[in-house]
Amino acid sequence: MAVQQAKNSMGATGSTGSSGPVGSASSSGPVGSTDSRISKAEQRIGLLNGFAAYGMWGLVPLFWPLLKPAGALEILAHRMVWSLAVVGVALLVMRRWAWLGELLRQPRKLALISVAAAVITVNWGVYIWAVNSEHVVEASLGYFINPLVTIAMGVLLLKERLRPLQWTAVGVGFSAVLVLAIGYGRPPWISLTLAFSFATYGLVKKKVNLGGIESLAAETAIQFLPALAYLLWLGSSGSATFGTEGAGHATLLAATGVVTALPLVCFGAAAIRVPLSTLGLLQYLAPVFQFLLGILYFHEAMPPERWAGFALVWLALSLLTFDALRTARRAARALRAGAVASAVAGARGAAAVEAKS
Repeated sequence: MAVQQAKNSMGATGSTGSSGPVGSASSSGPVGSTDSRISKAEQRIGLLNGFAAYGMWGLVPLFWPLLKPAGALEILAHRMVWSLAVVGVALLVMRRWAWLGELLRQPRKLALISVAAAVITVNWGVYIWAVNSEHVVEASLGYFINPLVTIAMGVLLLKERLRPLQWTAVGVGFSAVLVLAIGYGRPPWISLTLAFSFATYGLVKKKVNLGGIESLAAETAIQFLPALAYLLWLGSSGSATFGTEGAGHATLLAATGVVTALPLVCFGAAAIRVPLSTLGLLQYLAPVFQFLLGILYFHEAMPPERWAGFALVWLALSLLTFDALRTARRAARALRAGAVASAVAGARGAAAVEAKS
């Protein structure tokens, strides 16, 4: 649910951009045609994986209530423990362990991984509690405003400069939060906690620059001992539901590892096959599904002032998307113009050399 993870995945695995099959498609003859077909097939696979990843993230509110009567903290602890087990098996099968030795020799990266583990723990815990406490709509809002929070953090922490339309989007987003605070009678703290924790997570992951599965393995390894200690304490005090609510309940708790890792695997497959601009659009699928589930399935209330706040958020996101697409088109045109200019200059140089000879 973060485009920063796409950047990390591409940095670790490589991109199928202009140097890959797409770039080869322009060559003449059958080879170029074959490469073009391969590229289109790869992009279709990437899109399917992207839809699968964000679809699973969007539908995950249906899963957490199945784990009752376990509380949010017990579910969170199981998610940490079983996620490490799942990604550990995946890394064992893929034989991808070289990164671990390098990470252990870099204390700064280890510290950043610890920060990432801490903020994603907050994010997971608040989200699970919100869903099981019938605040699905407010939780979805957190992921709608996450891009706006990420931009604001870029300005405040990284001193990034915004384009006018981005400033407008941030202003509209701030207005939306005020409207929603009035509508709720309090600041939408669930949404803000989810948005800020996930934006911080994305910022830290950008600095760490690890692949998705490797990063999840490192983070859950840090979470593992505290989570296991909590589960053992619950068991010793007789408060644990694992093993006391039947085999089906225990299986569902163990499945939290798969629920966490599987979308990430699909996301990684999408990240190396489709452009970041496409992933940026796909990321809105998850909060849209969550929002619809909150209204249509969980029947949460949506008074007029709440609709007004969400409408402002969607307006801000529309402005951001329009600005991003316009900037991407301008960059592509400039790149093509530069390539044409280079080709013309090269042809003229070759003609001049030929004329002299």
